[in-house]
Amino acid sequence: MTALRVEDMHVRYGGVVAVRDVSLSVAAGAVVTVLGANGAGKTSLLRGISGLVAGRGTVLLNERDLSSMPAAQRAASGLGHVLEGRHVFPDLTVAENLRLGSLLAPNPPESQERALDLFPELKQMLHQKAGRLSGGQQQMLAIVRAVCGSPSVLLLDEPTNGLAPILVNRMVDVIRAICALGMAVLLVEQRLEIAQALTSEVLILQRGDVIGTGSGAEEDLATRIHASYLA
Repeated sequence: MTALRVEDMHVRYGGVVAVRDVSLSVAAGAVVTVLGANGAGKTSLLRGISGLVAGRGTVLLNERDLSSMPAAQRAASGLGHVLEGRHVFPDLTVAENLRLGSLLAPNPPESQERALDLFPELKQMLHQKAGRLSGGQQQMLAIVRAVCGSPSVLLLDEPTNGLAPILVNRMVDVIRAICALGMAVLLVEQRLEIAQALTSEVLILQRGDVIGTGSGAEEDLATRIHASYLA
């Protein structure tokens, strides 16, 4: 079953085109990875899908058309988005951050418990201020908070950015666990090895255009990605 379908997404900032007519789909319980260099339009694509920037195109969530909805209504419809740079509420505790994330969930206590199983160590930090956590712990919290809302689709914007290698490897396991919960994941990454570890479907983005597709299981994918970075 297709959880997310995006057709002809186009994002423009004034006279600059950031995303040009990008189409993709993600099945429930699956992950699709968008790869590209800095400035390729990856973040703009996610923001256009979630409604954080004005985008032209069609966004279907479980066949429901979200295209004319503002960002808050898209979130309430089941579209989760973990922004690049974590964006936790630093003056709130971990528990308070999670309560905010679960406001849209049908069963908040159950959703919080299920989400915390992704990073059990956060259970020992519930009363700490989020701003006092390490960068890696804040990234954990941002993801767990989004999962607390029980979204159908989760947009992840470079979740491994700035993480230590051991946490990068763990993030792969977490993304697999999120998919096992039945959520569809649209992942933006610069790290090719993440797509390879997930053996996900891959879209290669360059200057706002999809210049290739493939699979993380393909042996020549690294060559194709590197060529796009240098083009």
